[in-house]
Amino acid sequence: MINQSKKRVLECMAIFAPLGKIRTRTQFGGFSLSADGAMFALVSDGDLYLRASAETEAHFCRKKMERLIYRKRGMDVKLRYFKVNLTQWEDPEVVRKLGKYSLRGMLREIEVRKNNEAGRLKDLPNLSLALERLLWQVGIANSGDLRTQGACKTYLKLCAMKKKNLGLNLLMALEGAILGFHEAALPMASRETLTHWFNHQQEQFTDTMH
Repeated sequence: MINQSKKRVLECMAIFAPLGKIRTRTQFGGFSLSADGAMFALVSDGDLYLRASAETEAHFCRKKMERLIYRKRGMDVKLRYFKVNLTQWEDPEVVRKLGKYSLRGMLREIEVRKNNEAGRLKDLPNLSLALERLLWQVGIANSGDLRTQGACKTYLKLCAMKKKNLGLNLLMALEGAILGFHEAALPMASRETLTHWFNHQQEQFTDTMH
């Protein structure tokens, strides 16, 4: 299946070449595709999924494109990725137009995020109203503050306030909020880096207890 995905990635890079310099990296058990700093597509199990923004999600739904569903702890997590079907694959120009639409949506979302650094924390992925209130208590008032502090420093502040370790899932959720990902769709490189950091923190905490 990996070979099928690699072949599909090469096809996609050729189709999307007119959109800009296409970059690829391993992510979410597959390969992501990005251009101009925006990740707009994912190849998983040999299939291409286009990433939707809040603005473009309805467009992909109207085209009846299959949504990518990630299964976590026995529950289905619906992601904003939509599968390019066999009929669409028959026309590379159609695929290119869909990819261009996805990329434009993601670039607009990035621009809005940059212009809304003072936005509410609860409006970011993974963050609830309750978590927003906890973040306020440690001096993080808005999305700009969160990005400035970063996931690791924010996590340590929350742990210090609650006087206990709060778990790897919270750390992943904070990073996802900063990067604009649902926690389940966080890039593999980020997951590995955060897991390593978290395990190191756990070791230090254990040492202080002895």
